[in-house]
Amino acid sequence: MERNNTIKRVLISGGGTGGHIFPAIAIADEIKQRNADVEILFVGAVGKMEMERVPNAGYKIEGLPIVGFKRQMSLSNLLLPFKIIKSLLKARKIIRDFQPELVIGVGGYASGPTLKMAQILGVPTVIQEQNSFPGKTNILLSKKAKLICTAYQNLEQFFSKDKIRLTGNPVREELGRIEISKAEALKLFDLSEGQKTVLVIGGSLGAKTLNESILKEMEKITQGNIQFIWQCGKGYYDQIRTDFPSLSNQIKLMPFIARMDAAYAAADIIVSRAGALSVSELCLVGKPVILVPSPNVSEDHQTKNAMSLVGNKAAILIADVDSREQLIDEVLQLMEQEQRKKELCENIEKLAKPEATADIVNACETLLK
Repeated sequence: MERNNTIKRVLISGGGTGGHIFPAIAIADEIKQRNADVEILFVGAVGKMEMERVPNAGYKIEGLPIVGFKRQMSLSNLLLPFKIIKSLLKARKIIRDFQPELVIGVGGYASGPTLKMAQILGVPTVIQEQNSFPGKTNILLSKKAKLICTAYQNLEQFFSKDKIRLTGNPVREELGRIEISKAEALKLFDLSEGQKTVLVIGGSLGAKTLNESILKEMEKITQGNIQFIWQCGKGYYDQIRTDFPSLSNQIKLMPFIARMDAAYAAADIIVSRAGALSVSELCLVGKPVILVPSPNVSEDHQTKNAMSLVGNKAAILIADVDSREQLIDEVLQLMEQEQRKKELCENIEKLAKPEATADIVNACETLLK
């Protein structure tokens, strides 16, 4: 991309999960690639993973003492108003010292006070809304935001139509051009080319429901002509290994998958949660997908993300509460339904937005011009 120096100083705020941090870093990388002398500063939440991941990606970050509201009764909820005020005051100092031309919020605890203070100080703000159902904070911030980059259609009920740009969510660059062949990928995971492969991904921390759904039907799995790449999560790996010391060769159990490009290439069917970034990646990969949305998220937004695919006949949805009884049976049935798999692939590929990162930065540059 040609360097044009449209953007000189930009502040990017948000984090808390990889689903927020990765898009933030991808946007920063794209801005940096285009603008030779740009200064980029991140604002995150103290104690959250962005405070480590962002410096590892080569960017400076400041931390706010902001925390989220806990659903259970907690002493930290009583302290929340004071932390919000303290975070707003620190955000004001950061913005006054750094003097950004633009503040981009990608979601997460730090995004709220940072964008709010930027708006009070008259700095243009951009919201990168990743979900199909926005949270209350972004809806409130959108009133004074200059631009809202969305990943899903039909968000006019939440945001002003003239501010919306349908861009998609930034995804990992290597997933836009998976170069490893299926045969090479299966060899990498020490799996057979003679069996169909199911990839199960519950996020880097794992998903208890998905793990229990597999463990409950282990006998069905080992009797079938299928094999699994199973990302169970670091917190579950040791216990599963202890409970099942001699797992079948059909099951490649992993705490975390570093080579997601290879895992996607090896898969015939993918089982996943429905976080915004995961859904965007799955659209790009274009494989048959069964989504089991997590119920433990605000606004139940994973179910709404999943429904945006199901409504386009681009994925199958199984509710978390039904997964233990239905998931493996659905996987086994789908594996035999060639026409259904073909339709799912064709429909999910239509929803992919491979140029999302570039489109977001294009919109930011247009705003500043």
